Amino acid sequence: MKRHILQSKLWEKFKNDYGTPAVRVGKILYTKHKIPFTNNYYGYCPRVNPFDIDFEELKKSLNENNCVAVHFDVPNVTKDDPEAEKAEQILKDKCVLSQRDEFAKGNFLMKLKKSEEELLANMHKKHRYNIGLAQRKGVAVRETTADEDFQIFYDLYFETTQRQKFFGRSKTYLNGVWKTFKSANSAHLLIAEYEGKPLSSWMLLVQDGVLYYPYGGSTEKDKDVQSNCLLGWEAIKFGKKLGCDLFDMWGAAEDMSNKSDPYYGFSLFKEKFGATHVSYIKSYDYVINEPLYKMFLVANNLRWKFLSILK
Repeated sequence: MKRHILQSKLWEKFKNDYGTPAVRVGKILYTKHKIPFTNNYYGYCPRVNPFDIDFEELKKSLNENNCVAVHFDVPNVTKDDPEAEKAEQILKDKCVLSQRDEFAKGNFLMKLKKSEEELLANMHKKHRYNIGLAQRKGVAVRETTADEDFQIFYDLYFETTQRQKFFGRSKTYLNGVWKTFKSANSAHLLIAEYEGKPLSSWMLLVQDGVLYYPYGGSTEKDKDVQSNCLLGWEAIKFGKKLGCDLFDMWGAAEDMSNKSDPYYGFSLFKEKFGATHVSYIKSYDYVINEPLYKMFLVANNLRWKFLSILK
């Protein structure tokens, strides 16, 4: 299994530059988050490969950094992986089951080594029709790494967060991701335009032969020209052009039969590109200071309840 981009050196650089302390322990990366009204921190380690964890060195690092625990959020092992049971046992032996997941437990993955004809044939017929419709209507998709185009992307992203009422990343945060990965030729923007107006945009990141789609946005204007479907197809072709062998669509509902899942709508959109739905093994917490860890959990649960009320 490949190391996820959230465990990469570039992500480590971005987090430190952004002001969130990032600590590398051997092959794994975690970030430190201050627990209010204390001198302690909580560690956050998303998409880790359990086989990369050196628990002895990790415990030493957590103690040195006043971390009461580290949250292994949705480890990067799918349930159908031949090593899944072994990977989860590593966590079970040393950790406790997490009370919540920050990352989506499901995802869509697409192998890009197939021909364009095969990839199109694997798509839902509605997506194929909408791609053709967008092309006939004159929607154009361009790839860019120009900083001035970041504002176009962000405006569409922000409009989407307001429309769909989810907690989006700040402009400063996303610009930090953009600048850090662009400096290593690992960040690209795709922008779909119709009659000179931008309708949708995705930020794509590239790492170790994997194309990631972490952030995107669109406007409600001219929805009927289906710019997002064409944008997705162009992203797939762009990944092939870069020589990537996998397209990681970042997140999805864990159960695609549950239409009440808040992730269901955009998950269905991703599914229709012909990608394979996967779900990941459970999240675990490695606890150093149990009393403070339990106090943190109570406070954190109250925080999320409050945020859900504000939504």
